[in-house]
Amino acid sequence: MRHNRAERMSEDDERQQSSPSDLEFTSNKARNCNATGSGSGHPEFQSPFPDQVLENVLENVLHFLTSRRDRNAASLVCKSWYRVEALTRSELFIGNCYAVSPDRATARFIRVRALHLKGKPRFADFNLMPPDWGAHFNPWALALAKAYPWLEKVYLKRMSVTDDDLATLAESFSGFKELVLVCCDGFGTSGLAIFVSKCRQLRVLDLIESEVTDDETDWISCFPEGESHLESLIFDCVECPINFEALERLVARSPSLKKLRLNRHVSIGQLYRLMIRAPQLTHLGTGSFSPLEVAGQGDQEPDYVTAFAACRSLVCLSGFREIIPDYLPAIYPVCSNLTSLNFSYANIDAEQLKPIISNCHKLQVFWVLDSICDEGLQAVAATCKELRELRVFPIDAREDSDGPVSEVGLQAISEGCRKLQSILYFCQRMTNAAVIAMSKNCPDLVVFRLCIMGRHRPDPVTGDPMDDGFGAIVMNCKKLTRLAVSGLLTDKAFDYIGRYGKLVRTLSVAFAGDSDMGLKYVLEGCPQLQKLEIRDSPFGDAALRSGLHHYYNMRFLWMSSCSLTRQGCQEIAHAMDRLVVEVIRSIGEEEMDDSVGTLYMYRSLEGPRTDAPKFVTIL
Repeated sequence: MRHNRAERMSEDDERQQSSPSDLEFTSNKARNCNATGSGSGHPEFQSPFPDQVLENVLENVLHFLTSRRDRNAASLVCKSWYRVEALTRSELFIGNCYAVSPDRATARFIRVRALHLKGKPRFADFNLMPPDWGAHFNPWALALAKAYPWLEKVYLKRMSVTDDDLATLAESFSGFKELVLVCCDGFGTSGLAIFVSKCRQLRVLDLIESEVTDDETDWISCFPEGESHLESLIFDCVECPINFEALERLVARSPSLKKLRLNRHVSIGQLYRLMIRAPQLTHLGTGSFSPLEVAGQGDQEPDYVTAFAACRSLVCLSGFREIIPDYLPAIYPVCSNLTSLNFSYANIDAEQLKPIISNCHKLQVFWVLDSICDEGLQAVAATCKELRELRVFPIDAREDSDGPVSEVGLQAISEGCRKLQSILYFCQRMTNAAVIAMSKNCPDLVVFRLCIMGRHRPDPVTGDPMDDGFGAIVMNCKKLTRLAVSGLLTDKAFDYIGRYGKLVRTLSVAFAGDSDMGLKYVLEGCPQLQKLEIRDSPFGDAALRSGLHHYYNMRFLWMSSCSLTRQGCQEIAHAMDRLVVEVIRSIGEEEMDDSVGTLYMYRSLEGPRTDAPKFVTIL
């Protein structure tokens, strides 16, 4: 549920705007030379391969296109553009590992150096999908090894990765530099040991929210000796102890190391030893931020304040896994320079937060637990005028818990942080007035995810549904692309989304809606919709059929605990042969039950996958 999302986009407007006219001129010139040459008999004026000339020019132009969407659009112009775009694409993004086969992808794109590959849908993070559903990296690893010996970077999200897969990466690519595994599972410390021992050019090893099995293997000590090329090492999700002495030696011989995020087995005393060896760090995950054991009466603790003060380049701070608040003053020297602060594991209150946040004037990204209460959010609003992203996580996620943050905190943020672009906010109560205020005060919102944890909660002041609040968000926030709705919502809210959410690409719905009309409003009104996640809502077969015109344009549709039938899903499968329709059964559910517990639909060039487990029926 806590995932970092970052996208890079570079533009060259002047070149991109001039390129069409340049291409047209080159094409006309080639045709004219060819015609003149054939008539005069002078071969020196001929252009025997005008298509090749065009493609050479086009290849140079397309190198300046870095946006995935721009490249996709370019590839659709004509066959020539399709061919040249594939030849010039060095970074390949595949949002669903089952949408295309590894062989098809590697046959089309032959010069790829970086692969971004995603597997399971996001609801897998909430235990709504069986762990052995699929998304195996193995066929991709084998295909990559054959097609791209020069591959340098692999980014995987929600994929099942084995130790053998890691060995394949390490043994197949001599110049491999970056591996990022986000929310992945299936591998252990033995696989990491093999991988790091053979990747001598490794610059990035980021393990983020992944499940790593403890094989009792000392993987940290397996990095090759000598000066390291490491620039980023993230392993805060690894739950087993590590060899600290080996880590200390690795950090000491990694002069280019900028990002280091430690797991909870690294104490604050050990953190101090690492910091004095790597004052060049820009991103630091502190580990436990508590001592291994209580210091003796005569023992003198390290000067943590001095160590942090020496890290003058530090702009991003996270960790605090088992925090002792008494140590928080150590970070005071770096607060004024921070642009990102992650307290999403730190159980601290408003009084402990205030002296820190009052100095964070440059802060742009802030993740925190709701233990800081509305009072803490008011302190954030008073200081952090440059804030772009806020995430407030629950310390107690039960539906009947007492929520320490409410509409008061949200209203304060909207009034004080008017440059806000993205918010994830867990709470137990919320008012339409506060949400409407945010829509007006923060019109640049791109992501709005409000999670009212109690089911079907109305506005506690008026007793009304939350329709008007979410309606205001889609009406006033013209840049909105991602929306998560909750609370008591009627079909009116979905009517608002369909009418005004013209840029919404991702929509998450839980415990909301009155009838099939709600989903129909969305599917017929949101032309940019790519990802639709719905759980525990009353939408049925008629609602599902209303999206037949749009499903080929979507990456996926997920519906669980709704009102679907097998027959209704079968009709969709028959009508759309390029759509894979999976019915996922829960434990104890009979295969022939007409009701559908979970539906997962996605477009695919390959048709049904061959590795579906027994609890998955592909219609």
